[in-house]
Amino acid sequence: MPQGITIILLYVVIIGAFYLIAIRPQRKKEKAHQALVASVAVGDSILTTSGFYGVVIDMTDEVVIVEFGSNKNCRIPMQKAAIVEVEKKED
Repeated sequence: MPQGITIILLYVVIIGAFYLIAIRPQRKKEKAHQALVASVAVGDSILTTSGFYGVVIDMTDEVVIVEFGSNKNCRIPMQKAAIVEVEKKED
């Protein structure tokens, strides 16, 4: 019986280590990204996952309309999840 307890204890340690190494940091990053996306407002400069910089000109629950470059006609709707970085507009 002691050998069975040792094996179970070993599995618990391995699962605990996997949680601490892989799952917990991923959840922390996910929460930070959700907070970043929630803080986006109209007029903020953003960086997208594809590497484009733009300015948010309109937004809904899941979609933002971003204006890219100095050409005022280049407005593209995109998902909020594609935002990587936000720079707040200066008042």
